[in-house]
Amino acid sequence: MYSASWQIIRDDRKKTFEVCGQEANLNFFTNNVHGMQKAGMNVSCLTPPVTNKMSSKGAIKVSGYTLEVGLHERLLKEYRDLTRREFEQE
Repeated sequence: MYSASWQIIRDDRKKTFEVCGQEANLNFFTNNVHGMQKAGMNVSCLTPPVTNKMSSKGAIKVSGYTLEVGLHERLLKEYRDLTRREFEQE
């Protein structure tokens, strides 16, 4: 069993991805992505294990997607804005 996994977020609308880091517990990351999806955002995530073949961020490639530095922060900001609007409408 692997002790850590990569956290990769993808913007499926723009076909971009970012490697956010590695973590042993992925609950917060995957729950955050699930919340974004429920809010209507077209995002997904990958959590491959950290292996010798994929031991560095630069070695990770996602087929059909291009790397976007700062993608995770941009998506988090968009998600905060969406949820803030929902609360303000009530």
